[in-house]
Amino acid sequence: MSRICELTGKGRQTGHNVSHANNKTKRVFLPNLQNVTLMSEGLDRSFKFRVSTNGLRSVEHVGGLDNWLLKTADEKLSVTAVKVKRELKKLQAA
Repeated sequence: MSRICELTGKGRQTGHNVSHANNKTKRVFLPNLQNVTLMSEGLDRSFKFRVSTNGLRSVEHVGGLDNWLLKTADEKLSVTAVKVKRELKKLQAA
């Protein structure tokens, strides 16, 4: 399981631990990922995603999963999120 948010594409970052003597050692900053179930109002179904808490706040701010998927580029989304987005677009076209 990769440590990447399925909706925002947020992943791990690298940096340094810096001691009082200014010694630097490599370290990794991981996103705060949570397993959540989000409801799609257009499809009237729920989907499970692994989302960062920051991404979850962003989804709620935009107005829900449907709005988020339609405005986000496919490159940032996971494979399952892209499938849900395609279903939403088919529903809108019909």
